[in-house]
Amino acid sequence: MPKRIAAFGEVMMRLTVPGVELLSQSGTLHYTFSGTGVNVASALSRMGHEGMLVTRLPDNPLGDAAAAYLRKLGIGLSFAGRGGKYLGMYFLENGFGVRPSRVTYTNRLESSFNTAPVGTYDFADIASRVDAVHFCGIALAMNDGVRAHMKALARAVKQQGGTVIFDCNYRPSLWGEDGYDQARPHYEEMLRLSDVVLMNERDAMLTLGLHTEKEARREQLEELIPQAARTFGIRTVAGTHRFVNGDNSHSLQGFMFTSGQFAYSDLLTFAVYDRIGAGDAFASGIIHGELEGLPPETTVRYAAAAGMLAHTVAGDTPMSTAQDILKAMTASAGDVER
Repeated sequence: MPKRIAAFGEVMMRLTVPGVELLSQSGTLHYTFSGTGVNVASALSRMGHEGMLVTRLPDNPLGDAAAAYLRKLGIGLSFAGRGGKYLGMYFLENGFGVRPSRVTYTNRLESSFNTAPVGTYDFADIASRVDAVHFCGIALAMNDGVRAHMKALARAVKQQGGTVIFDCNYRPSLWGEDGYDQARPHYEEMLRLSDVVLMNERDAMLTLGLHTEKEARREQLEELIPQAARTFGIRTVAGTHRFVNGDNSHSLQGFMFTSGQFAYSDLLTFAVYDRIGAGDAFASGIIHGELEGLPPETTVRYAAAAGMLAHTVAGDTPMSTAQDILKAMTASAGDVER
């Protein structure tokens, strides 16, 4: 049976510079609407579930445009309130070769989502109508009001017996100076409420302050992730290791730790068209496998294939169906499908 998954998060306007030009070069921009919650809710809808967004949109034509775009992505908006005047925006310059992609945020702290007052969301009602809820560390970085909304919704879903999913997704630019020290207590609180967590060994060391004498990433991972799972009572931890190759291709390997055991995907190597949102595709694959009760080995392979496919599509939002992902798990690039 399809599951009902709510994603809590901000809707942002993405303004993309054409091709691989810089902002200082281009005279045109292409806009879409995105955000971690948008990406996860849409991806899960394409996998056959009911994806919904818990958010707040401006009560003006900009909010109308965002809502229309989200509906086109298959996202339910019954938990999306209206109020305020602004959407956060970000400008994306696509990288090439040794020059990385660059994101520049603007107007974010004044957005309708980040200024939502107490009482905006009916947490008990949402919790009674969903099987799972997804949160992201990006929202956790915004302000105390957003953090209070997150924690209240997580507690409500937990009390109803639903699954709480948290993607650590620590962004240094959002937390500022002494960011790890500021973030740690909030991360620890969210982790104690979570059943499924997206994180890797670097999150464990930097965000949680865990220590290891190991030097190789795989050895660090296999020491620290079980420790974090035990400390915070987390059922499943998953994440990826990414490698950027000299020919501009990327390699990705997914891992999943559950029931005291690690499962790994194959190391997948592929060309990159648009990297933004690929982590959300991987997370959606893990959520799909967990909610469907798939074996860990299948779930992590499915999630890695979803992440790989997301690199081939323009825009933040994963567009692959479950059938697309299953094909990618078993086949290499082929001819035109007719």
